[in-house]
Amino acid sequence: MVGSEEQKVDIESSLKEWFSGAQRVVIAGIGNPFRRDDFVGVEIVRKLQNRVSQSVYLIEGETVPESFIAPITKFKPTHILVIDAGLLNLKSGSSKLVDPTQLMRKSSISTHTLPLRIFCDYLTETTGAKVSLLVVQPEDTRFGDGLTPKLLETATNLANHLLNILP
Repeated sequence: MVGSEEQKVDIESSLKEWFSGAQRVVIAGIGNPFRRDDFVGVEIVRKLQNRVSQSVYLIEGETVPESFIAPITKFKPTHILVIDAGLLNLKSGSSKLVDPTQLMRKSSISTHTLPLRIFCDYLTETTGAKVSLLVVQPEDTRFGDGLTPKLLETATNLANHLLNILP
């Protein structure tokens, strides 16, 4: 489950509304592969591989999503969804769609030092696309390999829901 049943319905309706009118979509999963649940964004992107249309460009950005700015710009997306683990102060596995302008420029809800606000602002300016963050509350971000069972289930559920929405 993606958090409680109420949160699951909320994230599903939020994503569906946000993707309304989407024609060309970039989904960028970010996270550190050596910090357990921090890798959830990339895991969701991996679960979408070979299952989306050509109007969806998937990026495994890991800890350097800024390296993909040129290919993102070239793709000319209408919508860009950045998926990352972040501290929401909710139950592990809960997720929330966050407007990047709600993040402070110097710090963010992200579990790593990448200034997501600056990255998202730059994408908005260079592409004109609608940009949002899908933030997932991690359970364990200590050094280690692989997602916890709770976050693996969340990643599967979110990927399946995205498959039902994407153009």
